[in-house]
Amino acid sequence: MSIRIGMGYDVHQLAEGYKLWIGGIEIPYEKGSVGHSDGDVLIHAICDALLGALNLRDIGYHFPDTDPELKGIDSKILLQKTMEIIRNEGYDLGNLDSTICLQQPKINPVIPEMQNTLARVMNVDRSKVSIKATTTEKLGFVGEGKGISAYATVLLVVSS
Repeated sequence: MSIRIGMGYDVHQLAEGYKLWIGGIEIPYEKGSVGHSDGDVLIHAICDALLGALNLRDIGYHFPDTDPELKGIDSKILLQKTMEIIRNEGYDLGNLDSTICLQQPKINPVIPEMQNTLARVMNVDRSKVSIKATTTEKLGFVGEGKGISAYATVLLVVSS
């Protein structure tokens, strides 16, 4: 069996006046992610992991923030398109393991909804989508509430 492993990382500034999208769902909060798209840090890290596993560069290469047509785009669309790219290369998702780093708000209660949303968008079984959340114990830009980051690792397997 041929397998490929990819790792992705993304970070976004948090600011008032923006919506907070994480894992394909909107989370009510006083600050949101600043970005060219909807700023979904988790989906962006997942896209980078998927593309990186097949040496296909990164999300910015495929969906540049200089493209006015992508301004404000729903990141779920970017994830769907990324999965199309992966499947066109003959691979599918074996599993995804991800971590969201955010001081506030607490998101553990909505992780199952994120898993369901991402599984649906990626057209995979929910059991293949792992999402964890952590704080940085008030250290650094995340701990100070200035930003959010996410890590994603994927295992890709040859499509059957």
